[in-house]
This record gives sequence, structure tokens and C-alpha cells, in this order.
Amino acid sequence: MSKYKKTKFITKDILSSSVKGAFIKLNPVYMIKNPVMFVVELGFFITLLLSVFPDIFGKQDDSLRIYNIIVSAILLVTVLFANFAESAAEGRGKAQAASLKKTQKEVKARIINTNYNNVNVGDNDDNDNELIVDAAELKKGDVVLVKAGEIIPNDGEVIEGIASVDESAITGESAPVVKEAGGDFSSVTGGTTVASDWLKIEITSLPGESFLDKMITMVEGAKRQKTPNEIALTTLLVSLTIIFMIVIVTLYHIGIYSGVTIPVSTLIALTVCLIPTTIGGLLSAIGIAGIDRVTSFNVIAMSGNAVEACGDVDTVILDKTGTITYGNRLAFDFYPAGGAGKQELIDNAVISSLKDDTPEGKSIVELGYRLGSMVKPEKYLSAAFTPFTAQTRMSGVNLPDGAVIRKGAPSAIEKYVKSQNGSIPLELTQRVNEISSLGGTPLVVCNGSKILGAIYLKDTIKQGLAERFRRLRAIGIKTIMCTGDNPLTAATIAQEAGVDDFIAECKPEDKMAFIKKEQAAGKLIAMTGDGTNDAPALAQADVGIAMNSGTASAKEAANMVDLDSDPTKILDVVETGKQLLITRGSLTTFSIANDIAKYFAIIPAMFMMVIPEMRQLNIMGLSTPYSAILSALIFNAVIIPLLIPLAMKGVKYTPMSAGRLLMRNISIYGIGGVIAPFAGIKLIDIMITPLLHMTKL
Repeated sequence: MSKYKKTKFITKDILSSSVKGAFIKLNPVYMIKNPVMFVVELGFFITLLLSVFPDIFGKQDDSLRIYNIIVSAILLVTVLFANFAESAAEGRGKAQAASLKKTQKEVKARIINTNYNNVNVGDNDDNDNELIVDAAELKKGDVVLVKAGEIIPNDGEVIEGIASVDESAITGESAPVVKEAGGDFSSVTGGTTVASDWLKIEITSLPGESFLDKMITMVEGAKRQKTPNEIALTTLLVSLTIIFMIVIVTLYHIGIYSGVTIPVSTLIALTVCLIPTTIGGLLSAIGIAGIDRVTSFNVIAMSGNAVEACGDVDTVILDKTGTITYGNRLAFDFYPAGGAGKQELIDNAVISSLKDDTPEGKSIVELGYRLGSMVKPEKYLSAAFTPFTAQTRMSGVNLPDGAVIRKGAPSAIEKYVKSQNGSIPLELTQRVNEISSLGGTPLVVCNGSKILGAIYLKDTIKQGLAERFRRLRAIGIKTIMCTGDNPLTAATIAQEAGVDDFIAECKPEDKMAFIKKEQAAGKLIAMTGDGTNDAPALAQADVGIAMNSGTASAKEAANMVDLDSDPTKILDVVETGKQLLITRGSLTTFSIANDIAKYFAIIPAMFMMVIPEMRQLNIMGLSTPYSAILSALIFNAVIIPLLIPLAMKGVKYTPMSAGRLLMRNISIYGIGGVIAPFAGIKLIDIMITPLLHMTKL
């Protein structure tokens, strides 16, 4: 995770807003959404009332007024700490949203009058065919011209031009991304900056509905809903709270029967100590922090549900082009034929590609020089280059000395060579078939009537995928590649990428059918893709992750967007989902284990005055009933802020079996949850006992 941008845990601004938010959230209308902490707040109001009117439930000792004040103060602090945890998690999201809003400046847009197609895009002077308006006035379908140094006014698709775009304001990555019409990188995001050249962009979203606007809304967590697991855990916590409240009422009557009058404030303190306040106070912070954690490595989640669902994913489906591969077939090797030497083939391939601006052409030049070509570009400045066309299916160069070099599809070059009265070497077919069997695309090169050999173009697998897929396999997640390629090509790419299986000659409806079939079998499916043809599958999957380099429809259909268009992050997203589940489970285990220690702290202290045998259960050696109750209550409040960093950062996830994971949680958070309160409560008792003696409690 080190390659992703790090943010400070709590800044001064977040701290200030979190403290303010902790008090604002005291509103009972808000607090009732968290039943456990609502019980604590209700207890605070009752003990506060007893502090003012100590005899409201019957005649009480005057010394209880101070005791009631102390209990109510601790209960208030407990609620504030819980609210602070949630506010701190929200504050991190709002801080990220604020940084995104900085990209939403008062941007001007240059609308091109579509009645004219001869706009001089290289001229920075005013043009009669251009209309300058505020970006907020743009409509869906407008065509705008954005030049170097200008901000792209809204989301759109490139319809003309090629330029590098600085997306650092959104993705955090410093390297510009090349955007061009008709390719895998034709989608642009409002708020990014054209770093070079120019682009004609068709606007695809309305003001206020851009991807950046949605990002801000998502990061702020304004629409966050509880996940199914969170709802289930809340139900468990409420059930435990009700059970413990019944126990407390029973204890009150046991006290009367035993001759012990238990003050109402003590019963409230006991209730707060025994109900799962620790996890109740941290539950919301854990969920909000899940969204924050995926945002930290440039993945925007639409909801906490999407993040948590990743923790239960069984199968990951990946589109090949643009997701597993870079989307363009690049030169990988040279195969000479017809008696030509490999260096001759390389040099002729480089010369024919010097002015070929396609990704394939550039890769041929790059590979040629890497393999030792000594071709000097300045020698061919006067050469006439012929671009590729769909009709000829080849490109090349006419040299001043009369030489003609061509490269292209095998059938097109063979036809051309025959027209020049040349012959086709027998080994050419073997070379072409060999490249095809490897899942590549052959480009044949000729000089005049002589065939020199073939260039092996292959799909380039994105770096790091194979290792990530192995790690997914280690945690029980199956990876499947979907591609429109033939089975032979698909098998080759699948083996190189390291996926578990593949679906060849796959159409959009095939992806949908497969996802539905797996879901019907009870499996959770994650889908990654970047194209319009991936949109239905992204929408159907339990977790849909769209590449930011993809089309607007793909990003609309998904419930997560990877701003760096890096499919290797699927592992980070899955691990974050599992981390979210583990964190919640670990802190729940810790919270319930805490109650065991608190039970041994409070119950013996309450009854040992009238039941001497109870002293044997006072294994902590707590001084008095009052010191025991207040020590447990203080520990109960203090443990919440101490666990905020763990709740927000998450428990470290290490791939292991469910059984081992359960034993690890019990050994660390279960046993630790019992030991920590014993030590903490005893230490607090030692510290407060002298103060209680001074107040005669």
C-alpha cells in the first residue's frame, strides 16, 4: 500500500470539526439511530436530573448528589467520545471532498459552433466560430475545445485530437494520461487539465451531475447507508442491551431482597458498563472509515455496502481489453523470413514506422532501437510516409532512392508483393501461424517485392497482475477473464495473466448470464471493466469496479471507480472489505470480553457489604462499591477514544482460514478484552480512591 498517497490521521481542522460534531450529534433525534449510545445518553439525562433532584426516586443520602454528578459527567464524556469517533471518520471524508472541490473553479468553456468544422485549434486568438461561456452553462451534447493549460469544464468524450491530460487533481498521480478519440482512453473528467496539444470534447453530463460532483458526494458520505452486516450487528447489540437491562432490573430486586438499596445512578452506571458500548460507539466510525480507506488508494466507492461486499466476494470477473491488457497490441518480437536477416527486418520495420503515430507503430520503433537498430531518423525527413487505411490494410514509406517499404496484414502484403512480381516464402506461413498460435497479431514487412518477415504484436499484460491473482487465489477468490478473442488467443493471454479461467468469444449478454448463474448459486461476484459493453455486467455484479479511463456508461453502471485504471487494485479493494469485516468482528469480540471484566469489578463490590462471601469475587481488590463502579465507568468511556485509530485504520488483514481467523480474534481481542479492563480498572481505582475519600464517598 506504500505506493498510494498517505493522509495524516487527524489534522487540526479535522480535530476542530470533530469536537464540534461530537456536541451537535447529542441531539436525541440523531442519537436514536445508534440504540446502544442512545441508552447511554438517556442514562446521562436521568443521572443529571438526579444531580439536581437527588430525592426524585425516594429519599437519598446527601453524599449521593456528588456521586450522581460524577456519574452523569462520565456518561456525557462517553457519548461525546463515541460521537467524536464518528465525526473524525466523517471529517476525513469531508477533508478529501474539500480538496476535490478545489478543482471546481470558475471554469470557462469554449463551445465550438458545430455548423463550422474549420476551427483553427492551434490559434489562441478569438475565433468567430467559438463561444466562451461559464462551464455551468454547458448542456449535454455541447462540443467544446480545450487547449493546453486549460481545465476541462465537464465530463465528456474526446471526438477529435490527441493530448496529454493532467489528472493529478483527481487521481493524485503526477504522470499525465494520453487521451484520444475512439480509443480506450477517450473519456475525460471535468476538473482535469489538458497538459499539451488540444482536444475537442462532447459533453456527456449536466452541471452538478459530473463525475467529480458525484465523487464529492460519495466521499462526504452524505448518502451512506448501513451495510447488511452492520445492520445484523446493530440488531445483536440492541438484543444484548435489552438483555442486560433486564438483568439490571433483576439485580435491583435481588438487592432489595438482600437488604441492599442500589441507587438509580448505580443501576444506570452498571447498565452502561455491561451493554456493548465500546463497539456501539465505534460502529459508525468503522463503516465510514471503510469508504475512506478505499479512497486513500484512489478508488471511489458509492457506498459502504460496496466496500463491505468486497469482503465476501467469491469470484472476480475481469474484462480483458483495457483491464487485463493495455488495450493496444504492441511489438514484442521480429520473425525474419525469405532469407532476410533479423537485423534487416528490424531496420526496415523501424524505418516504415518512424512517422507512424499509432501505438503499434510507436512500439515497433521502441522495440527496434531496444534490439540494436542504428536507424537515424534525420536521414528520412524527406521520405514520403503512407498511413494505414482500412482499404489497403498496410502502411509504410517511399524513400528518395526509390525503395518502398510496407508493413501490414499478411494477406495485404502478400497481395502487394505479388503485384510487384515477387514471391511468397514458404516459411512466412509458418511464421504467421506461429505468432497466431501464441495469441498474437502478425504484421508482415516487405521491401519492394521482397518479404523480410513478420512482426509479432501481442496484447501487453498490465504489470503486477499475475502476482495479485495468486494472492486472490490464496484467499479463496477465483479470477475469470472475459474476452471476445478466439479460444486459442484467450487461453494464451489467460495463462500469461495468471487467471484461473476464461470465457472466449464473450459477448455482453454472456457476461450477464455468467454472473447471474454464479449469483443463483449463492456466490458474490465482483466485475471490473472499462467499456460500454461492460456496463450491463458491472450493474449486475455485487461489486462493479469501473476503470476511470473507460467510458461514462461503464462508470455510471459501477458502484466503484478506480481513478488510476489499475486492475491490480482489485486485491486492495477485496482486502479492505475483509479488513472492514474483521475490524468489526474484532472490536465486537473485545467489547463483549470487556463486559466480563466489568462484571467482576462491579457486581462483587455492590453486594460484598451485605454478603461477605462476595468478597472472594472481588479479585481486583477494588476499594469501595463507589470506586468500583466509577472506575469501571471511567474505563468504559476512555477505551472508546483509545480504539478510534484501530477502528479507522482497521485490523491488519492476513490471508488465513476462517478457523484460524476465529482463534486469532479470540486469542488477541477476546483474551485481551478481558485482561485490559482488569488492569485499567484497577489502575483507575488506585487513582480515584483518594479523591473519593475526600468527598466522603
